[in-house]
Amino acid sequence: MSNTSEASKLIDHRRFSGMRIRRALEWCGWESSETIGRMKTGRQLIDYDRYQLTRKQFFAAALTAGLLLYGAVYLFYHSSLLSLIASCAGIAAPRFRRRVLVQQRKERLKLQFKEVLFSLTSSLAAGRSLENAFLSTLDDLRLLYPDPRTELLLEFQIVRFRLENAEPLEYALRHFADRAGVDEISQFVDALATCKRSGGDLLEVMKRTSVIIGEKLEIEQEIAVMIAQKKFEGRIMMAVPFVFLAFLSLAAPDYMAPLYGGRGYLLLTGALLLLIFCFWLMAKLMTIRM
Repeated sequence: MSNTSEASKLIDHRRFSGMRIRRALEWCGWESSETIGRMKTGRQLIDYDRYQLTRKQFFAAALTAGLLLYGAVYLFYHSSLLSLIASCAGIAAPRFRRRVLVQQRKERLKLQFKEVLFSLTSSLAAGRSLENAFLSTLDDLRLLYPDPRTELLLEFQIVRFRLENAEPLEYALRHFADRAGVDEISQFVDALATCKRSGGDLLEVMKRTSVIIGEKLEIEQEIAVMIAQKKFEGRIMMAVPFVFLAFLSLAAPDYMAPLYGGRGYLLLTGALLLLIFCFWLMAKLMTIRM
């Protein structure tokens, strides 16, 4: 009996340890095999607030971050062991890479939705009904985006499928807007639903809504273009201290030798922490929520 209880405890301990490791990997951006399978078969509708990394994306992000951390720490401390320990933190990089990919996908969705607004307004002005205008917009999207994996093209195919199954248009669009998490799309769907319920001038309301949202998207694009240049300059400024340190270590090793011993490590640690703080501050200043 004692052997059986010890064996069950050992199994429970291993199972608990496996769950902790799995949770830690999921926090870092690791996706389960079931999720990867649903991604490949296309059985799961896209949740635009969550990006599902493939195995290749996960390992690429972790390996790249690990190599960068190894090189940066080695430049400061000239210790292979310390650099190797620091490079293990690269396993958390896929989590941050996933956030960037979520934002990029939403930005693509906004640009594609801008084209939809123009097409929809033209169709309504030509005298089509709202449902037929959305169906014709799908044909326009296929001309603009030949890639069948384009996000909005897939979503409009789902909307058409729902319409063919006698589901109201506003319900189909609301389901898409809730998954997209984009303010412009939600505002458009709210305006459409309100207009259909109140019996207002649908053409005029859709025109004005499309113009307002289109102008907002254009302003956001202009701001993004201006920020992109500053972000590029910021990345260069982040790299300069490490390039300068590498140059001095290669060109004048005797000059740098006092830093790699005794109090020199304290100075290097302080400089590294100060650089990390500057990098964080630059990233915060360059982040503008629109």
